[in-house]
Amino acid sequence: MTKVLLTLHVLAAIVAVGPVTVAASMFPPAVRQAGTEASALSTVRLLHRICRVYSGIGIAVPALGLATAGAMGVLGSGWLVASITLTAIAAAILIAFVLPRQDELLGQLDARRSVERSGTMQLAMFTGVFNLLWATVTVLMIVRPGSTTGA
Repeated sequence: MTKVLLTLHVLAAIVAVGPVTVAASMFPPAVRQAGTEASALSTVRLLHRICRVYSGIGIAVPALGLATAGAMGVLGSGWLVASITLTAIAAAILIAFVLPRQDELLGQLDARRSVERSGTMQLAMFTGVFNLLWATVTVLMIVRPGSTTGA
Protein backbone atom coordinates (compact mmCIF):
# COMPACT_ATOMS: atom_id res chain seq x y z
CA MET A 1 0.00 0.00 0.00
CA THR A 2 2.91 2.36 0.71
CA LYS A 3 4.14 2.09 -2.88
CA VAL A 4 0.68 2.90 -4.23
CA LEU A 5 0.36 5.96 -1.96
CA LEU A 6 3.85 7.14 -2.82
CA THR A 7 3.17 6.72 -6.54
CA LEU A 8 -0.09 8.66 -6.28
CA HIS A 9 1.63 11.38 -4.23
CA VAL A 10 4.40 11.83 -6.81
CA LEU A 11 1.96 11.74 -9.73
CA ALA A 12 -0.27 14.32 -8.03
CA ALA A 13 2.74 16.57 -7.47
CA ILE A 14 3.78 16.33 -11.12
CA VAL A 15 0.28 16.70 -12.56
CA ALA A 16 -1.02 19.37 -10.18
CA VAL A 17 1.88 21.43 -8.88
CA GLY A 18 3.90 21.37 -12.10
CA PRO A 19 1.30 23.22 -14.19
CA VAL A 20 0.74 25.80 -11.44
CA THR A 21 4.44 26.61 -11.17
CA VAL A 22 4.83 26.92 -14.94
CA ALA A 23 1.60 28.85 -15.58
CA ALA A 24 2.21 31.19 -12.64
CA SER A 25 5.71 31.92 -13.95
CA MET A 26 4.39 32.63 -17.44
CA PHE A 27 1.59 34.90 -16.19
CA PRO A 28 3.52 38.18 -15.52
CA PRO A 29 5.21 38.32 -18.95
CA ALA A 30 1.91 37.36 -20.59
CA VAL A 31 0.21 40.28 -18.82
CA ARG A 32 2.90 42.67 -20.08
CA GLN A 33 2.41 41.33 -23.60
CA ALA A 34 -1.38 41.58 -23.32
CA GLY A 35 -0.98 45.26 -22.52
CA THR A 36 0.34 45.75 -26.04
CA GLU A 37 -1.42 42.93 -27.93
CA ALA A 38 -5.14 42.32 -27.56
CA SER A 39 -4.76 38.75 -28.80
CA ALA A 40 -2.52 37.89 -25.82
CA LEU A 41 -5.40 38.42 -23.38
CA SER A 42 -6.72 34.90 -24.07
CA THR A 43 -3.33 33.51 -23.03
CA VAL A 44 -3.50 35.44 -19.75
CA ARG A 45 -6.99 34.06 -19.08
CA LEU A 46 -5.83 30.51 -19.84
CA LEU A 47 -2.80 30.79 -17.54
CA HIS A 48 -5.00 32.13 -14.75
CA ARG A 49 -7.49 29.30 -15.22
CA ILE A 50 -4.68 26.74 -15.09
CA CYS A 51 -3.41 28.25 -11.83
CA ARG A 52 -6.88 28.24 -10.26
CA VAL A 53 -7.95 24.75 -11.33
CA TYR A 54 -4.67 22.97 -10.72
CA SER A 55 -4.12 24.66 -7.36
CA GLY A 56 -7.43 23.12 -6.28
CA ILE A 57 -6.33 19.73 -7.55
CA GLY A 58 -3.00 20.30 -5.79
CA ILE A 59 -4.68 19.76 -2.43
CA ALA A 60 -4.27 16.06 -3.19
CA VAL A 61 -0.48 16.39 -2.94
CA PRO A 62 -0.19 17.08 0.81
CA ALA A 63 -3.15 14.78 1.55
CA LEU A 64 -1.48 11.87 -0.23
CA GLY A 65 1.86 12.89 1.26
CA LEU A 66 0.51 12.67 4.79
CA ALA A 67 -1.07 9.30 4.05
CA THR A 68 2.21 8.07 2.60
CA ALA A 69 4.23 9.37 5.56
CA GLY A 70 1.81 7.67 7.95
CA ALA A 71 2.16 4.38 6.10
CA MET A 72 5.95 4.72 6.12
CA GLY A 73 6.05 5.67 9.80
CA VAL A 74 7.99 8.88 9.24
CA LEU A 75 5.47 11.48 10.43
CA GLY A 76 7.85 12.76 13.12
CA SER A 77 10.92 13.06 10.89
CA GLY A 78 12.51 16.49 10.72
CA TRP A 79 12.71 16.53 6.92
CA LEU A 80 8.99 15.78 6.73
CA VAL A 81 8.04 18.45 9.27
CA ALA A 82 10.15 20.94 7.31
CA SER A 83 8.47 19.85 4.07
CA ILE A 84 5.01 20.21 5.57
CA THR A 85 5.89 23.67 6.88
CA LEU A 86 7.29 24.81 3.54
CA THR A 87 4.27 23.37 1.72
CA ALA A 88 1.93 25.31 3.99
CA ILE A 89 3.90 28.51 3.38
CA ALA A 90 3.85 27.92 -0.39
CA ALA A 91 0.09 27.33 -0.30
CA ALA A 92 -0.40 30.51 1.74
CA ILE A 93 1.63 32.55 -0.76
CA LEU A 94 -0.37 31.11 -3.64
CA ILE A 95 -3.71 31.79 -1.94
CA ALA A 96 -2.89 35.16 -0.39
CA PHE A 97 -0.66 36.78 -3.00
CA VAL A 98 -0.35 35.00 -6.36
CA LEU A 99 -3.97 34.18 -7.23
CA PRO A 100 -5.47 37.46 -5.95
CA ARG A 101 -2.82 39.48 -7.80
CA GLN A 102 -3.55 37.51 -10.97
CA ASP A 103 -7.26 38.32 -10.51
CA GLU A 104 -6.42 41.99 -10.09
CA LEU A 105 -4.19 42.18 -13.17
CA LEU A 106 -6.69 40.27 -15.28
CA GLY A 107 -9.39 42.68 -14.14
CA GLN A 108 -7.24 45.62 -15.20
CA LEU A 109 -6.74 44.07 -18.63
CA ASP A 110 -10.45 43.29 -18.98
CA ALA A 111 -11.26 46.90 -18.09
CA ARG A 112 -8.69 48.01 -20.68
CA ARG A 113 -6.71 49.82 -18.01
CA SER A 114 -2.96 50.04 -18.25
CA VAL A 115 -0.98 47.63 -16.12
CA GLU A 116 1.98 48.99 -14.19
CA ARG A 117 5.20 47.05 -14.70
CA SER A 118 5.75 47.16 -10.94
CA GLY A 119 2.54 45.15 -10.50
CA THR A 120 3.77 42.35 -12.73
CA MET A 121 7.19 42.46 -11.11
CA GLN A 122 5.66 42.08 -7.66
CA LEU A 123 3.61 39.11 -8.90
CA ALA A 124 6.75 37.60 -10.45
CA MET A 125 8.51 37.92 -7.08
CA PHE A 126 5.70 36.13 -5.21
CA THR A 127 5.59 33.48 -7.91
CA GLY A 128 9.35 33.00 -7.65
CA VAL A 129 9.14 32.52 -3.90
CA PHE A 130 6.28 30.04 -4.38
CA ASN A 131 8.33 28.10 -6.95
CA LEU A 132 11.47 28.18 -4.80
CA LEU A 133 9.54 26.73 -1.86
CA TRP A 134 8.22 23.90 -4.03
CA ALA A 135 11.71 23.22 -5.36
CA THR A 136 13.00 23.02 -1.78
CA VAL A 137 10.21 20.63 -0.81
CA THR A 138 11.05 18.48 -3.83
CA VAL A 139 14.71 18.32 -2.81
CA LEU A 140 13.73 17.38 0.74
CA MET A 141 11.45 14.65 -0.57
CA ILE A 142 14.22 13.19 -2.72
CA VAL A 143 17.20 13.56 -0.40
CA ARG A 144 15.39 12.98 2.91
CA PRO A 145 18.14 13.94 5.32
CA GLY A 146 18.88 11.04 7.61
CA SER A 147 17.14 8.52 5.36
CA THR A 148 18.27 4.92 5.27
CA THR A 149 18.38 4.76 1.47
CA GLY A 150 22.06 5.66 1.40
CA ALA A 151 21.46 8.64 -0.89
